[in-house]
Amino acid sequence: MRSKLFILLVLAMAGCMPKNNRPMGEGAGSTDYREPWRPQFHFSPASGWMNDPNGMVYYDGEYHLFYQHYPDSTVWGPMHWGHAISTDLVHWQQMPIAIYPDTLGWIFSGSAVLDAENSSGLGTAENPPLVAIYTYHNDLLGRNGQNPQSQGIAYSTDKGRSWTKYPGNPVLKSPGINDFRDPKVFLHQETQKWIMALAVQDRIHFYSSPDLLTWSFESDFGKDLGAHGGVWECPDLFPMVVEEIGLTKWVLLVNINPGGPNGGSANQYFVGDFDGHTFTPDPEFLTTLESGATETSPFNNWVDWGRDNYAGVTWSNIPPSDGRRLLIGWMSNWQYANVVPTSTWRSACTLVRELKLVHDHNSFLLVSRPVSELQTLRDTASHVKLPPETFSGEKILDAGMVTLSQCEMILEFEAGENLPDTLEITLENELNERYNFGYDPQKGLLYSNRSNAGGTGFSDQFAGTATAPFKTEKSLQLHLFVDAASIEIFVNGGQRVMTEILFPSTGFKTLKVNAKGAEVTLNQAELYSLRRIW
Repeated sequence: MRSKLFILLVLAMAGCMPKNNRPMGEGAGSTDYREPWRPQFHFSPASGWMNDPNGMVYYDGEYHLFYQHYPDSTVWGPMHWGHAISTDLVHWQQMPIAIYPDTLGWIFSGSAVLDAENSSGLGTAENPPLVAIYTYHNDLLGRNGQNPQSQGIAYSTDKGRSWTKYPGNPVLKSPGINDFRDPKVFLHQETQKWIMALAVQDRIHFYSSPDLLTWSFESDFGKDLGAHGGVWECPDLFPMVVEEIGLTKWVLLVNINPGGPNGGSANQYFVGDFDGHTFTPDPEFLTTLESGATETSPFNNWVDWGRDNYAGVTWSNIPPSDGRRLLIGWMSNWQYANVVPTSTWRSACTLVRELKLVHDHNSFLLVSRPVSELQTLRDTASHVKLPPETFSGEKILDAGMVTLSQCEMILEFEAGENLPDTLEITLENELNERYNFGYDPQKGLLYSNRSNAGGTGFSDQFAGTATAPFKTEKSLQLHLFVDAASIEIFVNGGQRVMTEILFPSTGFKTLKVNAKGAEVTLNQAELYSLRRIW
């Protein structure tokens, strides 16, 4: 996704089109992935810039992850589709660049599908194609005041190893609108038509096609609904079964930049029904929010309340035998993505998450949980399991041999007769840099404070405290993943999630908990060092 903040940067790079025959990141296979702040169990590009994950598709035992990539710099520039493959959603093989810019434009975000019936005619019945649908962004047209964006397709008949652009591109031109991008395509079973959800300024347009080549407008959604602090981007639409009541609902993801609940970019969602033509939201999703959610706002429908999970969309073609809805996001924020203090590469993806739709107080709540495959990274030799203990005030937990900057933690607290004023955990290093995450029962807020967790001077928008509204009875369960320069926190089974990046000068060595104002019981405390994936 592109922020308007980067127009000057784009203009500066306009004449700098990348080489068209170079694999991703010269020497991509030789990096040791141990640079300062390099994640050890999250996907990051071997070199160069990365933003939105896109085009995720499962085929023949492989999970394909494509992503927005500029191989010639560590700041945003002319976009390519980078590519990685996994067989387990944990370990990733870096692949050559999949799709390069051409005379029609740079290759912005999109999606990929298996055309199993070869409706496009781009493969054969015996060897159906994978089809990528993406946005062309013609920077020259944009600088000349013309509509720069259109939709194109490319196809692969060798399991995604090579891609051929459709000679009839573009397959969908802009109707006179500049922000016209990020097609997410799926096959609607009831109508047997391909459906495209497309981000168009401050709303979503839906199109249909019998063959992925010709598209007809169906409807639009969202002009006066949801958060509108910025442009809408990277939509996704899919059905989910609410297991408790056996009901199928449709979930529409809409990323927005800016306008997130804690500033900058974020991912909102709506729940409703879709008939192949129109998305109709449930009544409780009819709120309009102009400038981002706050702790008092009735609009609480965010996939992640942290500052660093954007452009999240889901995999297509997951087999029914699996049945999960799997999401991955870009672990950064357009407020500071171009200036974070990494070198060689810039940005990473979140962990892969399984989405669930649950029935909650006469409404529906989208929850996120880390995929179970991540448990294969646990180093059982350094596993720490502490006995239950009741305490008040500050307490240091014995982390044993666990590497706190590369770990998984499961902490479950239960309040006594009185709720504490706050319940807080702290990660700290020997330089007194510290990260704080806590819960304030009186205010009904979770909070994440990275102001003192290391370097913040690269951006005046980076430091500070992010908050999320949350109410729980007596228990609080935290599932945390810490990886060099990031932390992902899943609260009470993923009812709330907060993802934050941070840049400590050295690794965390101390884990503290602090119950202020009342006793709590730490019923469960398990910690694992996690093995690196490279």
